[in-house]
Amino acid sequence: MSTKVIKVTQETMNQMQAHYKASLLEKVPPGGVFAAKLSSCMVTAYKSGKVMFQGGQADKEASVWESQSSEVQSKAKSTQPKVRTDQYSVPKGIENMAIIGSDEVGTGDYFGPITVVAAYVKPSHMPLLKELGVKDSKGLKDDQIIKIARDIRQVIPHSILILHNEKYNNLQAKGMTQGKMKALLHNKALAHVLDKIEPEQPDGILIDQFAEPGVYFNHVKNEKRIIKERVYFSTKAEGVHLAVAAASIIARYVFVTEFDKLSEKAGMTLQKGAGAGVDKIAAQLIKTKGEGILPEIAKVHFANTEKARKLVR
Repeated sequence: MSTKVIKVTQETMNQMQAHYKASLLEKVPPGGVFAAKLSSCMVTAYKSGKVMFQGGQADKEASVWESQSSEVQSKAKSTQPKVRTDQYSVPKGIENMAIIGSDEVGTGDYFGPITVVAAYVKPSHMPLLKELGVKDSKGLKDDQIIKIARDIRQVIPHSILILHNEKYNNLQAKGMTQGKMKALLHNKALAHVLDKIEPEQPDGILIDQFAEPGVYFNHVKNEKRIIKERVYFSTKAEGVHLAVAAASIIARYVFVTEFDKLSEKAGMTLQKGAGAGVDKIAAQLIKTKGEGILPEIAKVHFANTEKARKLVR
């Protein structure tokens, strides 16, 4: 049995735990943070920052995360300037500034694409957005999302990017992490909005934080255009500025629309998330249409795929 151990930062470990959430085991070994059982290998993370991969494809699975490991980052410190995270902290009074905000939807759903949206909201937009009920999309039902999104799309400049499942699966199979995919999409969506509002310039850019700033900019370092001036990061950013709340609502609206299309393609109602109900639907799809349909509508590296296969067997 092949074994591979890497050392990662706390941020990367948090990303890994979220990534493997559908495969997490209840029992964790002494000193452990989490343990996940995949079809390809076993993943065990420890408080020391070390993550052990055991199984036939341990090396392949570890390589997905190795580029983000603290050991790799440590070696790079001598050649790369140190990123000061304080410069990315949200400034006082940002809620009243003209801001481009970005958010994404669909990263934890087995079925459906990842959708990233960037939206520009300035003070003159705010009274109308508040009247329309713009707030965190997680607290709204799908029918509310659809109604609000259709209204605000006519008002604010925005950019929508959809990473469909087939392309997602191809990138993941080549070793790209979901975190890097998201960073690339955010960077591109922000650039599109900046182009749309030119020559007007926002007071700043606010990204709903899914990675530390240093990790984020490492992901996009090879892009021809990197959006990095007056860029701020915040968790739960939809509560910090209406631009992120609006982006979140539009992203959810687009995700729901795409999800319905995939349900039509599948010939059955798909389920959001990555729980046991999703396993049963995936198993039914394998029985009726064959496993070949999954790459078109699902993130096949999720543990749901293997669980569905077991249900079929």
